[in-house]
Amino acid sequence: MSTIISTNQLTKTFGAFTAVNAISLEVNKGEIFGFLGANGAGKTTALKMLTGLLTPSSGSAMVAGFDVWKQPEQVKKRIGYMSQKFSLYEDLTIRENIRLFGGIYGLSMSDIREKTSHLLQKLELEKEAGTLVKSLPLGWKQKLAFSVAMLHDPKIVFLDEPTSGVDPLTRRQFWELIYEAAHRGVTLMVTTHYMEEAEYCNRLSMMVDGSLVALDTPGALKTQYQAKNMDEVFRKIARG
Repeated sequence: MSTIISTNQLTKTFGAFTAVNAISLEVNKGEIFGFLGANGAGKTTALKMLTGLLTPSSGSAMVAGFDVWKQPEQVKKRIGYMSQKFSLYEDLTIRENIRLFGGIYGLSMSDIREKTSHLLQKLELEKEAGTLVKSLPLGWKQKLAFSVAMLHDPKIVFLDEPTSGVDPLTRRQFWELIYEAAHRGVTLMVTTHYMEEAEYCNRLSMMVDGSLVALDTPGALKTQYQAKNMDEVFRKIARG
């Protein structure tokens, strides 16, 4: 497997506070990689550096073959990003959101029209294309936001707590979309607070107070920490 994300001693400080402390990891092409940790552990700050939105204080990171410090715009062209707020414009319609993001991603008008039609058909939203996003159920917003993040065929998609606030059935359906993308060779880096979702990842890491303290497959981590499930692993790591 080829490495598509790598970090070496990646660090971010804000004054005297160290949000991300010298993390080193590698993520393979087509891998579903879980990025776990309690609130304030440094996950979102690390993701912002990997997506070119935040400049590292020290260390290095390569994403899709480009340096996040020196080539952030090249990184942004090759990734998709979905935040826990779903990254959609509530006062635009479904069709308008798709077309807007198609333009942001630099797609041609013909590609935007084609992808809009295909996406509406795939999500079975053709009849609702003119509906404002704010009127959609949470689960549909989530599926639409993920699909929009994939609109430009990125090599990597970063998902920052994408299933926060949705019911278990919708979470499972969302993970089916993730599996489908990984099967096509897309790399997915996912943060989540749901430990059952950690079981769905090929590998995962855990951060505590800005540091990377564990990195392995879910099965290996359960063996290492003599735990029945990932929730027990998480609690043991968090307690030190």
